[in-house]
Amino acid sequence: ICHNHKTLKAEENQVAVHCNVELTQMPSVVQPPGQPLTLTCKVSGYSVTDRSYCTNWIRQPAGEALEWIGEVCGSGNLYHSEKLKNKFSVSRDTSSSSVSLRGNGLQAADTAVYYCARKAPW
Repeated sequence: ICHNHKTLKAEENQVAVHCNVELTQMPSVVQPPGQPLTLTCKVSGYSVTDRSYCTNWIRQPAGEALEWIGEVCGSGNLYHSEKLKNKFSVSRDTSSSSVSLRGNGLQAADTAVYYCARKAPW
């Protein structure tokens, strides 16, 4: 996912995109029901300790709307969806500049595409 990109014309009919902010997620995983799951999102272009930003986890089951799971802010504050707080937890690792989502007791109903996303600065 690329945010705040600049488009640079390299040659005629060629375009290069320079990413200032990038969030890189791990490949797709399939987990047996009931097993714990950890998803990690590597952040570059901003610091996970920058108090101007929060990094969110969102999911989207097939054919359904996006659903917010939680966020970890640069201040260290953690926020979780009231509905999902007993199922998911968010965390950060400042040494690897990454944020993680841990799920416990997941079932088939939790099948979705999971996204990490940076919230715009305030």
